[in-house]
Amino acid sequence: MAQRKGVALVLVFIAVAVLVSLTGLLLIVALATGGEPAVRANSTLVIRLGGTLDEVAPGGFSRLFVSPPTVREVVDSLRRAKTDGNVSAVILAPGGTAPFWGKVQEIRDAVLDFKTSGKPIVGYLEYGGEQEYYLATACDHVYLMPTSPLELTGLASYELFLRGALDKIGAVPDMLHIGAYKTAANTYMDKTYTAAHREMAESLNGDLYDQMVSAIAEARGKTADEVRAMFEHGPYLPQDALDAGLVDGLAYRDELYERAGLPGDADRTVDFSSYRYGGDDGFTFSSRPRIAVIYAVGLIASGDSGTDPMQGDVVGSDTLARYLRRAREDRSVRAIVLRIDSPGGSAIASDAIWREMERTRSAKPLIASMSDLAASGGYYIALPAHAIVAEPATLTGSIGVVVGKVAYGGTLDKLGLNLEAVSTGRYAEMDSPVRPFTPDERQKLTAMMQATYDTFVRKAAEGRHTTPAAIDAIARGRVWTGRQAKANGLVDELGGLTRAIALAKERAGLDPAADVSIVVYPPRRSLFDALTQPFDGTSSRLAMRAALTAEERQALGLLTAPLRLFRRGEPLAIMPNVYLR
Repeated sequence: MAQRKGVALVLVFIAVAVLVSLTGLLLIVALATGGEPAVRANSTLVIRLGGTLDEVAPGGFSRLFVSPPTVREVVDSLRRAKTDGNVSAVILAPGGTAPFWGKVQEIRDAVLDFKTSGKPIVGYLEYGGEQEYYLATACDHVYLMPTSPLELTGLASYELFLRGALDKIGAVPDMLHIGAYKTAANTYMDKTYTAAHREMAESLNGDLYDQMVSAIAEARGKTADEVRAMFEHGPYLPQDALDAGLVDGLAYRDELYERAGLPGDADRTVDFSSYRYGGDDGFTFSSRPRIAVIYAVGLIASGDSGTDPMQGDVVGSDTLARYLRRAREDRSVRAIVLRIDSPGGSAIASDAIWREMERTRSAKPLIASMSDLAASGGYYIALPAHAIVAEPATLTGSIGVVVGKVAYGGTLDKLGLNLEAVSTGRYAEMDSPVRPFTPDERQKLTAMMQATYDTFVRKAAEGRHTTPAAIDAIARGRVWTGRQAKANGLVDELGGLTRAIALAKERAGLDPAADVSIVVYPPRRSLFDALTQPFDGTSSRLAMRAALTAEERQALGLLTAPLRLFRRGEPLAIMPNVYLR
């Protein structure tokens, strides 16, 4: 009898497990495949943006979390709304800020494209900082909540220097770099800017400020000088912003239909949170030509891609090479776009990806599309592309190398600890965590770094069809905006992913007006993966989002990455720690 009861319990347990699994499968299919949302006639699409903008959406059960929209979801939703007969108007409500400006520019370009439909689009600000206002000015009209100030004060960048703190705890940073502008090491070695570091920071900040001013001036019918003068008098109280012609009216959101003269029914709205899942993301059996979009998002490291609790996404060289091979060997894929949002990372891993890109470009049209960041190793992997496309505000370049360590022997002494080593070999303790490099070790590292830098410069010269001397003159670790990079010949065109896909179609000999199916890599996670690894690191990332701002996450991730993600002594092609606001 007891045995029968035991068998019965096992069978019940299996039945429950199967039922839960089937329910999970159905839920994931519904969430993953989506489908066109039900949109009634004369509806208004409300796009509320908050926080950072991701490149790749989480998969599986992750969609049960309220996650920020991806850039592509916003752009695709505006593109669909442009021709959606049931959408008569759009309200764009930017909120929150991102650390950088490239993705923001891409969405602004999509707003400008939507306006060609003739349908009205209104920018609504419950809070207006520089990024929010910059986005809103692309709309037909800008309205501000009656109780919200318009905080336009300019553009500032911040960089954190750790040397003072390291001195206090007895730790000795020992970092080497090639190029006066390769300032990633300055974070650890210095207490303030070097002359070259400050020059570069001021150049980046000034160019981004000029881009913002020019766009706002054109949108608001003012001169650039008038807009600069307005920034000198901010922040603005709501009525002052209206009097200065910075906004078109003060209103609560429910008053927009009457104030802005929007068509349609004020009670008929479709929320972006559901509308964004109705697009074609490549999970289709369509016979249309296919273009692969491969995302390279995060720090570049050897091995498989993954998620770092502090930094977020990590681009694994093995994983990215596998995606490139898969897309290259897929006969239905006519062209490939590598979408890069990376500050760089391991020089070795970057070179492994570069090699796979070289093999791919000889097989199919290959375009690189740069998002917020494609610097150092992020620029390195773009070099084999037939064309490189960047936003004017993309941070790129940073052709240089850094290597080093933080020796914490003094810290251990303060704690009464003693770490000793037993070694065999002259340079066996080169990466000792308790002492700085010896002169001989420094000489070895310098030679290694110089070789890595020379290779970087040579491959950049080959990719850009120029000479190593010409590349070296604009390299030396210097970061450029996309606009500056184009002027210097480091990129081919200014634009976003849409422009990169258009170039891919052109090089593949496809009709520019023809629709294509987009095959996305990383591919959507399988149902088995979603069940066995339901959260895919999302819970920790969402907790980090809740606890820290975007700038704080970026700072902590980049500052600690060399100690967490890379091998000791590994040469790094990584950009400086720049945080824009």
